[in-house]
Amino acid sequence: MATATRPTARERLLAAADELFYREGVHVVGIDRVIEHAGVAKATLYNTYGSKDELIRAYLQGRHRAIEKRVTEGLAAYPSAREKILGVFDVQGARFAEPDFRGCPFVSATAETAATGTAAVAAADDYRAWVRGLFTDLAAQAGAADPDALGYQLRMIYDGVAISTRMDRDPAAAVRSGRALAATLLDTELGPA
Repeated sequence: MATATRPTARERLLAAADELFYREGVHVVGIDRVIEHAGVAKATLYNTYGSKDELIRAYLQGRHRAIEKRVTEGLAAYPSAREKILGVFDVQGARFAEPDFRGCPFVSATAETAATGTAAVAAADDYRAWVRGLFTDLAAQAGAADPDALGYQLRMIYDGVAISTRMDRDPAAAVRSGRALAATLLDTELGPA
């Protein structure tokens, strides 16, 4: 009988940070809580990540990878670029409706540590560039005259949906409204479907 391998110290630290930072906030949760939750020594954290700032970066990069994977896989079900644009709201809407959804981890982390040059800001910038790039690429595929401007506008709607979901605690209404706004914008920019 095969035995499951125990996660490495790096994996345990990242899992602990992911759980605690997302649930409580990157600034509120101290290193001592993370290492206790991970079951490692403080030296292990510093040998592995170097600093709390770098652990925050790794946490946010992991969130980015998970979102990118979920969205990319989910969009495979949509046949056209226009439908994929609206599909982003459907795919993320399913996540927003999950009971453990506590808002956008990038908004939360940068609201707490908004200083330029921090790992949180750099990771959030990378994530936001990916979201805008996704919408811009899909807008170009859909035939938008100015895909960059449309991508920016769609990202604004996307951000608003995530924030409204968290603040209003009504993911269905936020996603439905955001999707409708995006559809109206697409009709305006591309013509009716």
